[in-house]
Amino acid sequence: MREDTTPRAAAGPAAEQPPKRVRADVRRNTDALLTAAAEVFLTSGVDAPVRQITAKAGVGAGTLYRHFPQRSDLIAAVFRHEVDACADAAPALAAEYGPAEALTRWLQRLALFFATKRGLSAALHSGDSTYDSLPAYFEQRFMPALTTLIDAAVEVGEIRSGTGPEDLLIATRNLTVPAGEDDNGHTRRMIALLVDGLRYQAR
Repeated sequence: MREDTTPRAAAGPAAEQPPKRVRADVRRNTDALLTAAAEVFLTSGVDAPVRQITAKAGVGAGTLYRHFPQRSDLIAAVFRHEVDACADAAPALAAEYGPAEALTRWLQRLALFFATKRGLSAALHSGDSTYDSLPAYFEQRFMPALTTLIDAAVEVGEIRSGTGPEDLLIATRNLTVPAGEDDNGHTRRMIALLVDGLRYQAR
C-alpha cells in the first residue's frame, strides 16, 4: 500500500492552542485600543494624534491601522464599545440592587455615557456612511436594557406604569451636563429627582 503523504491537520488540544492564543491577543489589543481611544477622545477630541492613542494602549501604530484602517472605523468602534459597556451594566445592577435603585444607577450610568460621548457628536453627524448604523445599534442595545429595568420596578410597585424607555432616554440626555462641567453632581441629583417622580402614585 502506498503511503499517504497528504498533509493532515494536527489533532488534539496542542494543535488548537496557538489559534486561541492569537485570538486572545487580538482581543486584548483591540480592547486596549478602544479603551485608550475613548479616554483620548474625551480629553483631546476625535482628531487626537494616533501616537497618543497607541502610547496609552501600549501597542504600535501598525496594530491600530490593522484593526481600524480609517479614523472613522475607530470612532464607530469606540461608540459601539461604550454602548455595549453601558448596556451590559443593566443586568449587573439589577442583580445587585432593588429594582428602583438599579434603574436609578443605570440612568446615572447612561448620563455618564451621554456626557462623555458629546465629543463624538460632530464626527457622528458628519455624513460619513461608517456611522449610519450607529443610531440603530444604540436603540438595539439600550432599549431592551432600559425596558427590563422599568418593567421590574413597575412589577414590584416601586414606580408607576406608563413611562416608556424612549421618554427616559430623552429625559436623561436632556438632564446631562457635559463631561468636565458637572463638578457639583448636578446630573446625579437630577436623575434622582426623575426617578422620585416615577415613584409618585406607584402601586
